[in-house]
Amino acid sequence: MSIRILVADPIAEQGVERLKQVGEVDVITKQTPEQLAENLPNYDALVVRSETKVTADVLSKAGDRLKIIGRAGVGVDNIDLPAATAKGVMVVNSPEGNTLAAAEHTVAMMTSLARNIPTAVASMRAGEWKRGKFVGIQLYNKSLGIIGLGKIGREVALRARAFGMHILANDPFLAEDAAERLGITLCSLEQIYAEADFITVHIPLTQATKHMIGAEQIAMMKKGVRLVNCARGGIISEEALLQAVESGHVAGAALDVYENEPLPPDSPLLKQPAIITTPHLGASTEEAQVAVVMDVAEQIAEVMAGRPPRAAVNMPAIDPNVYATLQPYLELAEKLGRLHAQVRASRITEVSVTYAGDVAELDTRPITRAVLKGLLDPVLSESVNYVNAPLLAEQRGIRVVEAKTEAHADYTNLITLEVTNESGRHAVSGTKFGARDIRIVEIEGFRLDVEPSGIALMARHQDRPGMIGKVGTLLGANNVNIAGMQVGRHEKLGLAIMVLTVDDPVPEPVLEELLTIEGMQNAKLIVF
Repeated sequence: MSIRILVADPIAEQGVERLKQVGEVDVITKQTPEQLAENLPNYDALVVRSETKVTADVLSKAGDRLKIIGRAGVGVDNIDLPAATAKGVMVVNSPEGNTLAAAEHTVAMMTSLARNIPTAVASMRAGEWKRGKFVGIQLYNKSLGIIGLGKIGREVALRARAFGMHILANDPFLAEDAAERLGITLCSLEQIYAEADFITVHIPLTQATKHMIGAEQIAMMKKGVRLVNCARGGIISEEALLQAVESGHVAGAALDVYENEPLPPDSPLLKQPAIITTPHLGASTEEAQVAVVMDVAEQIAEVMAGRPPRAAVNMPAIDPNVYATLQPYLELAEKLGRLHAQVRASRITEVSVTYAGDVAELDTRPITRAVLKGLLDPVLSESVNYVNAPLLAEQRGIRVVEAKTEAHADYTNLITLEVTNESGRHAVSGTKFGARDIRIVEIEGFRLDVEPSGIALMARHQDRPGMIGKVGTLLGANNVNIAGMQVGRHEKLGLAIMVLTVDDPVPEPVLEELLTIEGMQNAKLIVF
């Protein structure tokens, strides 16, 4: 049987020609979900961009023939990854195909801000010649603050250095020596806010990073700062940005991404001349469009030839019976990593994963990759997956250690993640009960029984009468419903940890108010 490939979204013709060297190619665009589900059982490979939604329902009707889905681009939000993995369908993307395009667009936005290019063009088209109105600033000798030093952030730094700029950067997972080799000064966000003349963000949009730059952070910035966001809409609060530009505290901003896309034509962002807006053009170059398609086409060719791809987003193909055994451990491992990343986001030097009991008898390498994925994904701008997580850890100077023990005194299986960072060694442990019931059973030496799902509030505090009641009363007063609670302590009236599962995110002001309770040491919102 010959190899058949379905291209469901428009792609560059060069990619189609490369796929024709692999097998028979059909280009059928604008299919409904029902049409895609009907057609898919006839194909070995599927190629999509962002328009086609590859849902669990579509995949359930794909049969056993489909081996690989190629996403011609970076984001894979339109593909149900767990459903694809469960079927043994590999999903690949092109994480580096648009890196240069995005970096160049960021620099173009920065230079446009510095020299008032869009407003000057508009003025001339209106028949004006007002040179004095558009006096700009030089990039030379200015400080650029880069938040997130993934592939794109590093390329921006490289180009900014060519302008003679001083690079300040914040990336909790980049080692000091790696930053020095790049000519970058690692520092805190607060230092970037205080010292940078330009600030650009290159991080993912998560619960933790949404509106991470708001009114409070902008107030910390020097007057006349200029902000650039070509990463994800929502990292910078648009409302706070508008107010700061109108007040003159922020000299200007350049946005390629927005909280709601497409940007409504009546958006106040479009009415502010000091804000440059482009319609999500970061990856929109002819070269990038060809590069992502050729990258995916090459990977499909590799997989069809029985070789591993360069950028698998989910697990490499696993025997379905083996996957069924590994799946709950993979989920548990990723949740352990995500927990640590959100509680202690600081520079890591070592990650140690210890397997005890039944889980130690399995091939634990994919499980360790799941730990790294959970640990790195919340904080890195580039896509983190089971294939590239070890490489990303290595690039950041993180040593990864695996250990196995035959049994544990209290659990038939136990995964312990121990992370070494600037503040010491920190451990969390989890187990699996029955077929799929996963639990976090120990955090920093405190015994608990936490189901890692949804949203949780974790607080370290002094064990004293009324503490739980005060927390519950404060959350209730702010319309935050508590779904479950666990408390762990070593001794009566000593240090304790409280984990509350909640139905909705706890607002930042409420978290700050929690810290005013006597005996409360810290409070973190965890999104599992």
